[in-house]
Amino acid sequence: FASVIYNKPLNRAQDSCSHRCGELLGTCSCQVTCQSLGICCPDYKEFCLKISPYSGSLMGGKDFLLENTALNASSVLTCRFKQTIKTTGYVAKDGKAHCISPLLYETGFIPFEVSTDDGLTFPYSGTWLSGCLLRSTVALFFLYSCSMDAKLYKCFPFDHFSSSLTAYGNLTLTWTPQALAATHINIEVWGYQETGDSYSENWMAEWKYLYTLAREIPNIGKFSFIPVSAKGNYSTWDFGILRITPSSYSDGQSNIPSVWSSEHALAWHLGKDFRNDPNAWATAKCIEWDRKEENLPNFLEEITDCPCTLAQARADTGRFHVNYGCDIEKGSVCTYHPGAVHCVRAVQASPQYAAGQQCCYDSTGTQILTHDSTGGSTPDRGHDWGSPPFMKPPRIPGFSHWLYDVISFYYCCLWSDNCHFYMKKRPSSDCRTYRPPRAASAFGDPHFLTFDGLNFTFKGQGEYTLVESDIASLRVQGRTQQAHFPNDKLVTGLSAVAMQEKNSDVIEVRYSKDLNLEVLLNQEVVSFSEQNWMDLKGLFLHSTADQNITVMFSSGSGVEIRGSRGFLTLTVLLPEKFMNHTRGLFGVMNGNTEDEYTFKNKTIMSVHASPQQLFEFGANWAVENGTSLFTYDTEFLLNNFFYGEKHNTSFLPVFFPYEDPADPLVKEMVSLCDADPFCRFDVLTTRSLPVGSSTRLSHQNHKLLVENLKPVMSCGWLDHPTNGRKNGTNYLLGSTISFICNQGYELTGSKERICQVTGAWSGDTPSC
Repeated sequence: FASVIYNKPLNRAQDSCSHRCGELLGTCSCQVTCQSLGICCPDYKEFCLKISPYSGSLMGGKDFLLENTALNASSVLTCRFKQTIKTTGYVAKDGKAHCISPLLYETGFIPFEVSTDDGLTFPYSGTWLSGCLLRSTVALFFLYSCSMDAKLYKCFPFDHFSSSLTAYGNLTLTWTPQALAATHINIEVWGYQETGDSYSENWMAEWKYLYTLAREIPNIGKFSFIPVSAKGNYSTWDFGILRITPSSYSDGQSNIPSVWSSEHALAWHLGKDFRNDPNAWATAKCIEWDRKEENLPNFLEEITDCPCTLAQARADTGRFHVNYGCDIEKGSVCTYHPGAVHCVRAVQASPQYAAGQQCCYDSTGTQILTHDSTGGSTPDRGHDWGSPPFMKPPRIPGFSHWLYDVISFYYCCLWSDNCHFYMKKRPSSDCRTYRPPRAASAFGDPHFLTFDGLNFTFKGQGEYTLVESDIASLRVQGRTQQAHFPNDKLVTGLSAVAMQEKNSDVIEVRYSKDLNLEVLLNQEVVSFSEQNWMDLKGLFLHSTADQNITVMFSSGSGVEIRGSRGFLTLTVLLPEKFMNHTRGLFGVMNGNTEDEYTFKNKTIMSVHASPQQLFEFGANWAVENGTSLFTYDTEFLLNNFFYGEKHNTSFLPVFFPYEDPADPLVKEMVSLCDADPFCRFDVLTTRSLPVGSSTRLSHQNHKLLVENLKPVMSCGWLDHPTNGRKNGTNYLLGSTISFICNQGYELTGSKERICQVTGAWSGDTPSC
């Protein structure tokens, strides 16, 4: 811990960060916090690498600069990732060192080391962020197919094309020329396969170089060609990717500077059997896939059920995240799910088979089921985002999903009329076993809304346990600090939130001195300038463009944080399994508000306690240095929160702000806040209408969230009778499904059935 040596006299000549980045040494520090504390070893910046860019796709080939290290031009540079994967680096004319990222089969932060003596020693170290192709924020190039078909006048993204596009026109490949420092480039075709016995130790993933499509092409960012059948057996590879490399490298050479297309169906290079009769070819492929599926384990039994409504799906952010291929915020372009306006994916893969869940909803907010529509919610044998520890099928990010769930959709649904095969193997899960999470929030000066619905204000100054649980060893801690407002009164608000589950990475979100929002990963500030999604140890981390931070833990718990008017607004979402297993300022989650004010020693205070008594309750939940998750990387934080009291007993807040009828602000406050008590409280304490408005919005958002997460009863899917049809696809409480027979048939049983509060349908099964 860097604070241990903060005030010691340093003999800076004794210790070195060579081979020791991240360590606290006897006389100085090689930890990331050393810079702001002024206790770094003299060679910290030389050996502990800062890189640019800091991320790239897992396919590799990204040239990145080692910013803080100048090396001799004659140095023989070797870059080693995860202690085993080596790539060749180089020193540019300016003396700056560069590495090339390797092909990886995983996402997340990857440790790497650098050698300047041809691999004998590796004294320099850093981390590289490997990202999923689908979530790369920089698109290197796009592949389009342009058709002369009278029905298709425009160009389509090539990874969505149908068989009717294969017979016409050129293909044009575009890329960013500046991405490669070369005058001429080669274009290669690579294929992906998974070999060995499914779900066994010898099941392996492999990207394989197939052939070179074009050589010595000028690097001008565009290349057009007429697609032809690939030679030899290469045409049997129907899923792959294109790679562009400098022409100075040999064909298929691994881990060299390169840019990659997105993964896509390689229909453009398939053989004559496909070109002559695409439907028959695809039908045979679909049937072959169906037979293979028969011999694989049934993953459907272990995936989680979908939320019942679109509102639930968008609110349960700890367990579900938007499917970028069908996003209501991006215009609902749902190519693979016609009729849907929004789809979400379960964040966590299933425990044994690493399968994924997908849930799609129509414009009424009703879940679409595959029994009713080809646009329905389809689960995945391979989770689209992969699953830790990655590396082996079916846990490879993106690619296992393409192999088992996407290319098969092309075979059965896009390139032939055999979608019934696909839907039989990928049927929708309904929502009968779905249980929404409970939500607790904190915002403003600061106000707490517990999991069981109790509201209170606690204006302490210090660091406190907001919620902790023996389930997954979850801990969420909050820091409250004083904030100055126009009337010079002092108020407090959340300035930092830190969290961890089991031995996961530690995430901290805080306001910096200049009121910028910072996110720290294991005490180091992370940037979202290149990646807005990070796969980390025990959690996923996401940031929106307007800095709404979401942390999704492996237990299904979620934490949302955003900054507003100098205060943090926090929401914690906990699944049902946390019932009766929480404690802290957010109370005991059990549906009973009477035990909400439970102290560490398990004594309970009345829910009618005074603000002064609530102040004592909050103080009881102050954290200790031994269990604190916070980073103390400035003199101010060390003196005020590490060496100082965890709960400042000398700070006495305003418990009852006076509402003076003669105060001109009161009239504006009433107009703004109406009856919202938190809004009124914050306007009076801060003398700021914008702060009150922000508090009111946070309170409204919490109430809307709780409303959206209310349990919804489902009676389950109903089939239509043979020789008849049904009207209605909503199977939730109170909905009605009616039945009609075809001409010449008579209906027996119930003409309509209603979903009842018992979870059962009224009436009898109809027949025609």
